[in-house]
This record gives sequence, C-alpha cells and structure tokens, in this order.
Amino acid sequence: MKQEEWNQPKEELQKSLGQSNFASWIEPLVFSSLAEGIASFKVPTAFMGSYVNQNFGDRIIGAFAKSGQPVSRLKFTVSDSEEALASSLTATLKAEKTDAHDESTYLEALLQTAPLDYRFTFDQFVVGKPNELAHAAARRVAEADSLAFNPLFLYGGVGLGKTHLMHAIAWELSTCKPHLQVLYLSAEQFMYRFVQSLRERRMMDFKHIFRSVDVLMVDDVQFIAGKDSTQEEFFHTFNALIDQKKQIVISADRAPGEIKKLENRIKSRLQCGLVVDIHPTDYELRLGVLQSKVENYRERNQFNIDIADGVLEFLALRMSTNVRVLEGALNRLFAFSDLVGRPIDMDLTKDCLSDSLRAAERKITVEEIQRQVADYYHIRLSDMIGPKRLRTYARPRQVAMFLSKNLTARSLPEIGRHFGGRDHTTVMHGVRRIEELASTDGQVAEDIEMIRRALED
Repeated sequence: MKQEEWNQPKEELQKSLGQSNFASWIEPLVFSSLAEGIASFKVPTAFMGSYVNQNFGDRIIGAFAKSGQPVSRLKFTVSDSEEALASSLTATLKAEKTDAHDESTYLEALLQTAPLDYRFTFDQFVVGKPNELAHAAARRVAEADSLAFNPLFLYGGVGLGKTHLMHAIAWELSTCKPHLQVLYLSAEQFMYRFVQSLRERRMMDFKHIFRSVDVLMVDDVQFIAGKDSTQEEFFHTFNALIDQKKQIVISADRAPGEIKKLENRIKSRLQCGLVVDIHPTDYELRLGVLQSKVENYRERNQFNIDIADGVLEFLALRMSTNVRVLEGALNRLFAFSDLVGRPIDMDLTKDCLSDSLRAAERKITVEEIQRQVADYYHIRLSDMIGPKRLRTYARPRQVAMFLSKNLTARSLPEIGRHFGGRDHTTVMHGVRRIEELASTDGQVAEDIEMIRRALED
C-alpha cells in the first residue's frame, strides 16, 4: 500500500471540506490501494462507507484527479476489527446479560447521534423574512453560554428548513463546544431505541443515557403522537433534562397544540419555551436560495456554470412549493445541461422542467392578473391598461406584464395586445424592469409574491 498516493488528495480535501467535515468523515478512512482506477478504503462501519460515497464521493475522486491520479470509482469495505465489533453489538442487543465490553458497546450505541449532513450549516442557510426569527433563535441556542430558550420548538411545512437548522445547531455545538454531549436523532429513532431497551431489559441504561446529555435534539416529534409508552418516556426524559437546565431543541411539522394524539401534558411542556413558525418561502427567499445553490455548485465543481439572465427569477416565481423542490429542479438543470452540452437558458429550463412546471401551474389568464394587480394597487383597471404614463399606473402595469409573462403561456405580442395594443418591445422592457427591481427592492419583490399568492388561492 502506497500511503503517499492518498496524502495529497487528503490534504486537498481538508482544505476544501473544512475541519469539521474532514474530521467527521474523511479522517476515519483508511486508504488501502489504488488500482485500475479504483481507490479502496477501509471504513469503521458499512453506513459510513455508504454515506461518504454518496455525499463526498465526487469530491474525493476530484481530489485524486487534481493530484494526477485518475480514479473512476471508490470502494469501501468494513475493517475486520469493526466487523467483529458490529457482530458483538448484534449479540448485545439479543442478550439479556452481557460482560463489561458489551455493556460499553451498548451504551455507545444509545449515545450514537444521527448522521449530520455536511451541507446543513448556518453558513449555508439562506435567511429571509419567512425564516429570520427561526434562524436567529437557532443561532442563539447554538452560540449562547447559558440557556437562551428551553425548549426551542421549530415547526413548519415540508422543505422549509427545520432539519437544516437542527443540523446547523448540532454542527455549531460540536465545533465550538466539543466538551458538550449533544444527542441529535429523529423521533422515530428515539422510539426505536426506547422499544429496543424495553425488549432487552435495558431501561436503566436508556434512562441514564438520555437524561445525562447536555443537549437533546429530536426531529419530527409528531411521529411519537399516539404511541403511549414512547410518549410517557419522552415526557419524563423532557422533565428530567429541564430540571437539570439542559438544552432541548424540538422540531415538528405543526405547532404543539395542533399535533393530534399528542398528550396534553407534552403539548404544555413543548409550549413553555420559544415556539417559532417557519413560514412558507416568498419570492425573495426562493431567489436567494437558488443563487446560493448556484454559487455552491460553482465552488464545488470549480468552474463557472453558464446560466442565462432571468432563469433563476423564473424558477423562483413559478416553483413556489418548498426549497427541496427548488433544489431538485436546479440539480436536474445542472445534469441536463451537462449531458446535452447546452447552456442553461430559458428554452432548456422549460424543456427540462416541463413536468414540474405543469404540476406547479394553475391556469391563470392575463385578465385575472390585470384585475388582481389593479385591486392590489388600488387603481382602476382601465387606467392600468390605458395610455397614461404616470408612475402610479406605469409600475403596476409593468408588474402585470411581468406576471403575465411568467404565469401564463402567452407570447409577448399577445400580452401586449391585452395592454391596450402595446408592442412586444414595450412588454419586454416592462418585464426586464421588474426583474431588476425585484432583485434590489424588497417591496417590489413582496408585492409580486403577494399578488402571485392571491392568484393561486
């Protein structure tokens, strides 16, 4: 084995990934060999090999290439000693009595936190009006030297950033306060470990572990609703940690009082701290997320991807469900552009994402848009469509043109005919003017978002 083959790529990864990600996922890898384009590594667990391959595989292959060593794929195998340890852990979970070594292994398994996504840090979180309070509260919990809010309860719909903030808190604590015992897991994992401890007559171990951590973080707590025994143990764990002044962070898809089949006493406890709602994304935030993702993609792949003007604004306006949908759409665009060798312009975007755009689209007419815009700005429809050039009418007219261009399939000449017979160049100027203002003027962006929501209701 030539360890020097791994030294240079390893140094490159340390620079590009940062110390926290490097220490958690790259440092534990044991380089075995490089042959026929396959880089082989020993890993402590099968899960770690799978996670590293999925989340860092491209970066590792790129680091080898940068050092002049072409690698086509990675191979991960569990080291022999760890296979024995995994076998020992399996035996422990099936046995009623174990020796001191198994006891230690079992307790370590209970303390094992859920894997943290390296992308979900505070630096990668895009802040806007819908999530600024949740972000500020999460920051305070992660950075404060004393209890800020206890518990901190974050709730909101799918893909709005709850899990991202939970991971960000855990990353910040593990980096800046490594002496703290932080346990992050989903409510489903909490239930699984509780049931396993009951079955194996290990409840004293379970209570000891979960009530001795410094920070307990439970994601998607609505999962335990209706599961009486799990709720009972969660309630007592919660109280024990609160009494010890230990930090608790919880997330759910709705407010505590709205979680059906969750015991009232748990609802009451969850509401005694800070409860923060993460609101649905607005246009400005979605555009910020897209811009951030493009920048990250460029840095990660070390080249300047070509995206035509207006594409990101188009996606931010048309795809308004959640951040995950936006990320998925952007990833499809990147892949499609790379495969067919075309720049990402409006035509390619509409071709590639036609199914997603259809799913997000409701049949909205130019007439509907005109009426809604006129109502929103409190002007007469005839004045907005007519020839008057006063700013009071010109700005709403341009907003209506912008929305007509992005929310309908009408061409620019067709839109112009709906606005008093104006030609397509006038419509194009109005659309571009609003695109510019929406990226620099928060009020214009908010106006567009409010009108769009009203049209989709």
